[in-house]
Amino acid sequence: MSTLEKNLYKRIIVPGKPQPNKSGTAYRGFSTLNPNSKEYALYDFELVKQDLINHFHIRQGEKLSDPEFGTIIWDLLWEPFTDEVRDAILDNVTEICNYDPRLQVTQILVDTYENGIEVNCFLTYVPFNLSEQLQFKFDQANAPVN
Repeated sequence: MSTLEKNLYKRIIVPGKPQPNKSGTAYRGFSTLNPNSKEYALYDFELVKQDLINHFHIRQGEKLSDPEFGTIIWDLLWEPFTDEVRDAILDNVTEICNYDPRLQVTQILVDTYENGIEVNCFLTYVPFNLSEQLQFKFDQANAPVN
């Protein structure tokens, strides 16, 4: 191979994949939970909310690769609602909300209702400084089977 041919390979430039926009962050995801929607894509705050909802639907110990992932609330539905139970739920919900760095917890309220536990989370979506209250109801009738 001649020197000219060797230098030819050095001059060939193959364009790479376009690099993502580093100045702005956009989160993209996928969800099929809304049957009325024609699009399954979720973006930004809607995606973060769905991620948080998914985290609360997993009972702690169910995820094989991470047994600490999930919530303890499903296991506490039939326990008497004492201060210790309330504090354990508060700690668990705080840990779950802080698991996602896109969220900042403002306030968490835990209370009971007829057949379950109600959790109100006041959250701020950090990238856009949006705040919202999310209410989760953990009902005994909808609890996963042991």
